[in-house]
Amino acid sequence: MRLVRTERTLRTLWERFEVALAEVAKFGTVGAAAAVVDIAGSNLLRFGVGMEPLASKAVSVAIAATVAFLGNRFWTWRHRARHSLAKEYLLYFALNAVGLAIALAVVGFTYYVLRLHGPLAYNLSANVVGLGLGTLFRFWAYQKWVFLPPELPPVDPHTGLPVPVAEPGADAESGSEPEAEPERAGSGSQG
Repeated sequence: MRLVRTERTLRTLWERFEVALAEVAKFGTVGAAAAVVDIAGSNLLRFGVGMEPLASKAVSVAIAATVAFLGNRFWTWRHRARHSLAKEYLLYFALNAVGLAIALAVVGFTYYVLRLHGPLAYNLSANVVGLGLGTLFRFWAYQKWVFLPPELPPVDPHTGLPVPVAEPGADAESGSEPEAEPERAGSGSQG
């Protein structure tokens, strides 16, 4: 019986890992498309149109964020719990504003403090360092606040591991007494 439980627990953990890996791959694909929009847009606005560095980055991030929102909502995290489109969009853009602030801080530091004004310095600061740090923040924040996980499986309060869902009739066949109802993830009081 213990071997069956261990096997089920390992299977459940592997399934969670597969879901997380798929999310990272999809997020990366959507992010790559949005990065192309952001990088091309910021360079076009900065060096083609002659916009100031912070303004060009802000406009390109706003456009790229819309591309990313659509890709993430309807592909990356389509299996997750839903809120209204307006609420998700507003929260998504509020978090993107934080990601934008991270990128703008890097661009501003490079341009105004270090006084590096060339295309290489702009692209390294805006599109490598700033975009990279902002992306890490956004991946974490979207999962935490925008695209919420579906209902979590029961968790064993002693191990913190997911409890495998019992197959119908499993207790009757084994002749064992049913175990106490496990706690749901995130429920219960923390002392």
